Amino acid sequence: MTTLEYLKSSPNRNFFLLAGPCVIEGEEMALDIASRIVPICERLQIPYVFKGSYRKANRSRIDSFTGIGDEIALKILAKVRAEFGIPVVTDIHESHEAEIAAEYVDILQIPAFLCRQTQLLEAAARTGKMVNIKKGQFLAPESMHFAVEKVRAMGNDQVAVTDRGTTFGYGDLIIDYRGIPTMQRECRCPVILDITHSLQQPNQGGGVTGGRPDMIETVAKAGVAVGVDGLFIETHQNPAVAKSDGANMLRLDLLEPLLERLVRVRQAIL
Repeated sequence: MTTLEYLKSSPNRNFFLLAGPCVIEGEEMALDIASRIVPICERLQIPYVFKGSYRKANRSRIDSFTGIGDEIALKILAKVRAEFGIPVVTDIHESHEAEIAAEYVDILQIPAFLCRQTQLLEAAARTGKMVNIKKGQFLAPESMHFAVEKVRAMGNDQVAVTDRGTTFGYGDLIIDYRGIPTMQRECRCPVILDITHSLQQPNQGGGVTGGRPDMIETVAKAGVAVGVDGLFIETHQNPAVAKSDGANMLRLDLLEPLLERLVRVRQAIL
């Protein structure tokens, strides 16, 4: 079964889930997060992919945390995959990283700011791994099919696109839910809604991105209601001490009741 087939494998036609910490902070925290999400998704019949960045390249400040070391973090991702038998996803930022990361993960994610980088998309596609392309905050949904076709041109049809909000003024993002069916139609691939990054408040004066985690359930319900294929949620045991994106992450103990409610929304619209 390919990764794409796995994501579509829910017997009750559920959405799939990409969830985990913003960045890998250590082995213990990653394994703990996975161990708590896996049984929840098994019970709710949600195909689950563990998410974790092995390195954060897009930081506002020079002193922001970027990672614990590429090889160390990638090996932790591989351990999560091996121990729990689930796919894992991480983002890459330069073409040469694609082949390296592909040895450890199942899905290569293209960050929103880089979604038009042709060589990066081609390098990710050539690995044969599934490619998840985040829609640029500056792009219309209709434009994303060009990025998707760059992946398919390499002979790789395992591709998805992710909406993570659109720039709204200097310090906020907004989700245009019309973009979900638009990208499903134009791109002919699964469309994912990145709940937590859509609630970021970027470009804050102090150089640390803010967020609105209180709105996570609201935007998630709306995404499921309009028929999104998958959800992307960053979660942490204690977002207040997370080394990256703590301002918009979901507290881990709140994930299970949220998913239970979202599954009910999904079943109501089928």
